[in-house]
Amino acid sequence: MTAGVELLEESGDPNIGLREIARRAGVSHGAPRRWFPTHRSLLAAIADVGLRDLAGELAATAERSDHAVTEVARTYVDFAVRRPAMFTLMFRHDLLEGAGAELRNVSRPLFRWLVTLIENGAGVDDADASAATLWVGVHGIAVLASTGSLGLAIPGVDTDELVGQVVDRALSPADAGPRTRR
Repeated sequence: MTAGVELLEESGDPNIGLREIARRAGVSHGAPRRWFPTHRSLLAAIADVGLRDLAGELAATAERSDHAVTEVARTYVDFAVRRPAMFTLMFRHDLLEGAGAELRNVSRPLFRWLVTLIENGAGVDDADASAATLWVGVHGIAVLASTGSLGLAIPGVDTDELVGQVVDRALSPADAGPRTRR
């Protein structure tokens, strides 16, 4: 697992091969198959490491911050920027589908944790909807920032400020006025 995470982080390629991982780990090319019946199952296990790392970072941020939701959102984006290959793999459901790992057992509780964080601190009417809105916006920023596209599209963008705006919008009261469709 450690060799797979290291190779993913170094290469940036979510399709790292079993032989390459085995070589890095110093084992025979067939050894990973004893624990991971398919290439996808190994990649899913590596993605699970990333999801757990992210969950740990988010929880630590929430514990030490008075502005927990905003700081958690910034930590999410920071994780994506620091570990772009891992972040990409964690959300490559097309690559991980049928891998036998239950990544949703990690990702669903993470979303529920966000809902609870919002319920406890934001005073919104519908924490589920606010959490979904927040995650969609912040995830979009994370993807764009981790690939360098955000800075290309909006030169000089202050990512922290942009995250703050998304958080404010997601947590704004429903009665803040009509929203127009475009």
